[in-house]
Amino acid sequence: MSAPLPAPSWRAPRVAWRGGKAEPGEREVPEETAIAITYNRVTHAVMMATPADLQDFAVGFSLAEGIVPEPEAIESIDPVVARGGIELRLWIAPSLMERLEQRRRRLAGATGCGMCGLESLAEAMRPLPQVPAGPAWSAADIEAACASLGPAQTLNAATRAVHGAGFWQPGEGLVALREDVGRHNALDKLSGAMARAGVAASSGIVVMTSRISIELVQKAARMGAPVLAAVSAPTALAIRAAEEAGMMLVGVARADGFEVFASGGQGALPPASKLGP
Repeated sequence: MSAPLPAPSWRAPRVAWRGGKAEPGEREVPEETAIAITYNRVTHAVMMATPADLQDFAVGFSLAEGIVPEPEAIESIDPVVARGGIELRLWIAPSLMERLEQRRRRLAGATGCGMCGLESLAEAMRPLPQVPAGPAWSAADIEAACASLGPAQTLNAATRAVHGAGFWQPGEGLVALREDVGRHNALDKLSGAMARAGVAASSGIVVMTSRISIELVQKAARMGAPVLAAVSAPTALAIRAAEEAGMMLVGVARADGFEVFASGGQGALPPASKLGP
């Protein structure tokens, strides 16, 4: 029997120095664990992540990397506590494993956490799917989606050290939220949770607490999300990728407003009161 999974956070002893005085005490901090994702017992990637919502992480990662076409293609997922971390053991059909092995044999070197297992620059920048337009978004929708994320982040409220990825729907509010020390991991967990629940990304807004990098736009586009909004600014490459995919890209989302960097394939930016098609 495998050992129990570690808790997503723990209370660390610390000494606080404020106002010229030292005060011993504790602070809750997030756990960071090495997670090895294996397919049919062959290791594909090892990442540092928060040890929570691991089933969602496994599904979302597999979908984002194109290893499986749908959640049902994963026959089983077994989290196993091992020395130094956790092994997420995924079992897939022999045909999918053969395709993955062919991809692995073409690997030229180490890869980054956001683009695991890519064999070339061309694949790293492969064309993105066109995302569906979704509803006609208003400024009030964007503001409500962004405002909903922070209060729902229970782990971040306790630790002040994790990213959040959420999915907001008109009339429903925040319907899914996942947290992790890594922003890519948080989005993969959200994607996996939505796929397992049968929630279509085309029906709402993906909102995040991080800056917007190219990897996040790629993952959101493959989810089919028409809008990606975040509290920080995007990179130039992320903006170009969002425009290519027909995705609305919103950054610098704060209490006093936000900035639209890509309008969802509509050409000139529309008036703030009507941001959708």
